[in-house]
Amino acid sequence: MTIYIDLIALLNFAMDFLLLITVNLTLKRNANIKRLLLGAVIGSLTLIFLFLPISNITLFIFKIIMSFIICIAAFSWKDLHYTIENMIYFYMSGTILGGFLYYLNLEFSYKHDGIVFFHHGLSINFLFLIIVSPLVLYIYIRSQKKMKSQYAHYHKLIITFKNNTQITLNAFLDTGNKLIDPITQKAIILVEKKALKEENIRSPIYVPYNSLNNHGLLKCIAPKKVEIKGVQSRNYLIGISDEEFHINGISCILNSKCLEDLPC
Repeated sequence: MTIYIDLIALLNFAMDFLLLITVNLTLKRNANIKRLLLGAVIGSLTLIFLFLPISNITLFIFKIIMSFIICIAAFSWKDLHYTIENMIYFYMSGTILGGFLYYLNLEFSYKHDGIVFFHHGLSINFLFLIIVSPLVLYIYIRSQKKMKSQYAHYHKLIITFKNNTQITLNAFLDTGNKLIDPITQKAIILVEKKALKEENIRSPIYVPYNSLNNHGLLKCIAPKKVEIKGVQSRNYLIGISDEEFHINGISCILNSKCLEDLPC
């Protein structure tokens, strides 16, 4: 089998460059293109180690050291935590891209009979890799940003009731929830009824509410205190919702006023 070193080096450079761009966009490092190109050039030099008579453990150590150097060259040095985070995302992006390309190669290049794989005569060429890799990394970046944006609004809520019992709920901070008790001026946190025990719904109060399509009385209870991200408060009521919220893993909707109480 003929191995073209120049093509492998070019492909390795292109892959490293795409991975560094992915880290740059995902972590918002704002590195300039020259530094990213420098990091990719250094990454392509790692091919030299493949032709040296060294053990796999030594090769692994060299790769870690080179990744450290690549990230410093591409994103500069601020502190150890900053550089390690860059390395982690660099490897995560590489794992995702490598795993996807490996799957494509098996899917298109090999057929199998049970657990026996054999070559089918069609392999993924360099041009295809260069075309599909940016697409894979683009989808990865979009999903990462969407996930960060969505889960930034997820919080753990601890409710302590008057009888000193506690429940812990996964809560979603909804800026559209601006329900306020007009008498006590306490903000209302909405909780699905099924998340509460009957013993905790004693002595309810009814708060009038108006929404876009509905109005009426909302059944509420006054807890002893609530805790969000280590901050405790007594200035909330718990509104009992008969309807489920249909948000992944969420049984509680925080009030927009919680933004004022959450630590930065």
